Amino acid sequence: MNKQQCITILGSTGSIGMSTLDVLGRHPGQYRIHALTASSQVDLMLAQCAQFLPEVAVMAQEPAGKLLAQRVRAEGLPVQVRWGAAALDEVACAPAVDAVMAAIVGAAGLSPCMAAARAGKRLMLANKEALVVGGEVFMRAVREGGALLLPIDSEHSAIFQSLPEDPSSWQRRVQKIILTASGGPFRTRDPRTLKDVTPEQACAHPNWVMGRKISVDSATMMNKALEVIEARYLFGLSAQQLEVVIHPQSVIHSMVQFRDHSVVAQLGTPDMRVPIAYGLSWPERITSGAAALDFHALSAMTFEAMDTPEHLQRFPGLRLAWDTLKGPPGSCAVLNAANEMAVAAFLEQRIRFDQIHSVNQQTLDSLVCAPPNGLDDLLDLDSLSRQKAKEIIVGLR
Repeated sequence: MNKQQCITILGSTGSIGMSTLDVLGRHPGQYRIHALTASSQVDLMLAQCAQFLPEVAVMAQEPAGKLLAQRVRAEGLPVQVRWGAAALDEVACAPAVDAVMAAIVGAAGLSPCMAAARAGKRLMLANKEALVVGGEVFMRAVREGGALLLPIDSEHSAIFQSLPEDPSSWQRRVQKIILTASGGPFRTRDPRTLKDVTPEQACAHPNWVMGRKISVDSATMMNKALEVIEARYLFGLSAQQLEVVIHPQSVIHSMVQFRDHSVVAQLGTPDMRVPIAYGLSWPERITSGAAALDFHALSAMTFEAMDTPEHLQRFPGLRLAWDTLKGPPGSCAVLNAANEMAVAAFLEQRIRFDQIHSVNQQTLDSLVCAPPNGLDDLLDLDSLSRQKAKEIIVGLR
């Protein structure tokens, strides 16, 4: 990799964004940062601007943007500060940018991801919602823009690394994809006690350090449901070719089973810097900063089926992945919006942990929508779904 790559990081103050900056910092001269973006964390964004000197810093919220601009001027940093949705789109598709790390959590990341895709960027997708919400609309933008789509979720990166290099051979060679799930903090908890779970307990993941929203999704297994949907669009296989197995140690990140029943798996320590480094350097490899996997120190690796009665009761949301993939176009966008609203309500202690699934299911059952044809349709559907979920949440209390 000889040419210096110019990078935009969407969501630089989140866990994926900070891990990306950690990897970039290990390779001075190989990368330069065009833009960093965040929602509202002004102090952290200011520190990142001082350390990495991006050309542009974008805050999603205007008050945060204006405050950051004042502080950047006071520090004398040569960084242009902007704010708002249009600015996010512009730094994602700027002509100078070679690659975009898409790490904005939730549907808010859809528009800048679409902008990067249409502009033909190397798009490193850590925002699974872009595919869950965007579906075929998003994939069409990738194809028409000539973008290179590289998955950053540890599971999807593992699948990508395990598949043959020629995508045209996947259909005839691959029997199924097996996504591994840790089971989260409640893998062995009595399902009858889940109504008593607190936000702090739900965010205490046993293996991964993640943001609060994705930690709750891991605890409900909705994160895995969204990953199943993402895998369907990323790899072009049918929903029936996607399987989930619980692997508590999080050493095998996912597997591909081929027609001859051989299985190729990707292993590594549970550190997001590994798939980030792979996405940044593909098809090459660079150092990530993650610890090497020590096979001598590994405990036994175990696996559990998802379809046991207790797991089905413990994680009812997982089946919604297959339900929405079989449902009318736009169903996955409805599920994502409902889940974002439900998780936010749980974290604010407005609903119980076990009611997250109820909000998701009721929202899906309540809406019948026209197939979305573009970004505006998707955003309208997202807004409508959030409003319906909000009404359901109020009714649950």
